Amino acid sequence: MTWTPGNRLTLLRSGAEYFPAMLRAIDEAQRELFLESYLFRNDATGRRVAAALARAARRGVAVQVLLDGFGAGDLAAQQRRAMERAGVRLLFFRPDSFRLHFKRERLRRLHRKLVVVDGNVGFVGGINIIDDRVADLAPRYDYALQVEGPLVADMRAAAAKQWRQTCWRQIKADWSHLPRRPAPPEVVGDTNAQFVRRDNLRHRRDIEAAYVHAIQHARDEIILAHAYFLPGITLRHALLAAAKRRTRVVLLLQGRIDHALLFFATRVLYRPLLAVGVEIYEYRAGYMHAKVAVIDRIWLTVGSSNIDPFSLLTAREANVVARDTFLAGALRDDILRHIEHDAVKVEMGHTRHSVWNRMLAWVAYLMVRVILGLTGYGKKEYRE
Repeated sequence: MTWTPGNRLTLLRSGAEYFPAMLRAIDEAQRELFLESYLFRNDATGRRVAAALARAARRGVAVQVLLDGFGAGDLAAQQRRAMERAGVRLLFFRPDSFRLHFKRERLRRLHRKLVVVDGNVGFVGGINIIDDRVADLAPRYDYALQVEGPLVADMRAAAAKQWRQTCWRQIKADWSHLPRRPAPPEVVGDTNAQFVRRDNLRHRRDIEAAYVHAIQHARDEIILAHAYFLPGITLRHALLAAAKRRTRVVLLLQGRIDHALLFFATRVLYRPLLAVGVEIYEYRAGYMHAKVAVIDRIWLTVGSSNIDPFSLLTAREANVVARDTFLAGALRDDILRHIEHDAVKVEMGHTRHSVWNRMLAWVAYLMVRVILGLTGYGKKEYRE
């Protein structure tokens, strides 16, 4: 992929910074607005976002909201009706995902978190429409980027294409008519960036390929912060090779059980990674939802894609990749701050747990492989 120059990117740390910026952009929208999310909860945050979308629609903005049929299938009827009455056009991606019989298509989720306003400003990252607070724990740990500049045109094109495809599949052809494509955004900064997405057609491996290429060319340092981490052979070998050539490799991973299957399956990989010098830390202050990386203090990515088979092989995802020393430095500093204050280092001795825990990890890992085998995904990437 080619780099798009002339952008200004702003790092947004968790919902405390993301939602005020995103809501401000929605309130300033004049022509059109696209929003995609996996989750949309009926909590304080969800109600604020729903109200902002409704206000935009009432003042004549064409508002398109696309939510995942599984993740947001339980969207509160009150929220749904309020938005639709205001003129918000609301669709669900694969809304038939609750049938009892298993089909491989059920794994094809809309996992992107994407907002594009008037073709001028966009937001991409891992943050769903949901409160950051979980019980008495620290706020959910995550990132997003605010994007301004020519790259927003790529984001708008991806959102419009997905909207039209969903309209046609659900026989809502009248909804597929969108406002005229806005003029390309002007150059507003000096950051080179790429909008990298994953789908099941032309862009099946784009996000994984971006990671692998950057890791293979890393010289000094690789820092990955991922809530769900279960790389296939290609990406795993790239990390192992980097560590063996004395590149510092740091992993900040989930330290609390969120999705048990991936949580335990990840632990199968600890010993071979630690054996070659990879540093592994587990985030314990609260729930981690980040999907970011910084390499050699200049290359970075922020988005919705985890390094696991379901993100890399099945879900629709979106990341921004950039080369920017200031932005990479800010993201690196924030990750290292969380490692210092909120994480526990995993030592080789810590992997020698009870026979029961080791069995549990291997059972979880084998279950992931069985699921992928049944669906036909990742047969090669996730073999031993």
